[in-house]
Amino acid sequence: MKHQEKPSEENLTELTEFVLLGFADIPHLQWFLFGLFLVIYIIILLGNGTIYLITKLDPTLQTPMYFFLGNFSFLEMCYVSVTIPRMLMNLGTQRRRISLVACATQMYFGLMLGATECFLLAVMAYDRYMAICNPLRYSLVMSQKMCIQLVAGSWISGIPVQIGQTCQIFSLSFCGSNHINHFFCDIPPILKLACGNIFMNEMLVYIAAVLFVTVPYLLILFSYTKIICTILKLPSVTNRAKAFSTCSSHLMVVVLFYGSAAIAYLIPKTSYSAGTDKIISLFYTIVTPMFNPMIYSLRNKDVIMALRKFLCK
Repeated sequence: MKHQEKPSEENLTELTEFVLLGFADIPHLQWFLFGLFLVIYIIILLGNGTIYLITKLDPTLQTPMYFFLGNFSFLEMCYVSVTIPRMLMNLGTQRRRISLVACATQMYFGLMLGATECFLLAVMAYDRYMAICNPLRYSLVMSQKMCIQLVAGSWISGIPVQIGQTCQIFSLSFCGSNHINHFFCDIPPILKLACGNIFMNEMLVYIAAVLFVTVPYLLILFSYTKIICTILKLPSVTNRAKAFSTCSSHLMVVVLFYGSAAIAYLIPKTSYSAGTDKIISLFYTIVTPMFNPMIYSLRNKDVIMALRKFLCK
């Protein structure tokens, strides 16, 4: 991460609020964007809500894989609800001001839920690893108690670190403009408004990103390396196709989420503009949650059958 010297704290005026610029640079598209994001939000809630309900109600989906999928769908609904409602309000009313407390709250929940998603994706990869590479021990290891512990650990693990990181960011002094060139309160655009030398703050953000993005990603990479090696050793082409179909949906979601999140937090911001940063953020905060139900339902016969039964009731 490139070290940037910030303006000094001379003539510092204490900020009480920020202004989320969002997509203010394209004023002629405000109502179009409002309608577009509203439709996307409804699709995300309906799609993930349906997946969540059928994994809880359908008797054929009471397995660890669908238990994790249901929790993942619930997580996605929470995740988008951190950013989209505020963005819709800003687009609809053109009142872009947000208090420091509201901004810090949005940042904390965004970071905490993002960390949870990283861990939960790693847990889902471990589940597929056990099912394909150790099928005889699968039911013993992936007991109901173990599944609950893994999900609870995914939700809880990031809480203390993200509380500390949020407090550390908002303990900084801010000078000059209070305009955040983003559609939600994210760390990189807020750090740009801070005074003085923020090198240590940037390093702490980078370390947290490595911890919550890179480490789970390496666990997923290890799991899928073992999975692919095991699948390739299967004698039958049909068995190989069946085994790969159980994890291909998860792999697609991992690529979409981790690809955009890694670019947003691990690549230096000097590599691209603020506009590009917004587009990248849209991918992991909005686009990925929208496509997740489609990816899991269209490529999973069990989910399709459960969905048909659910819709026919």
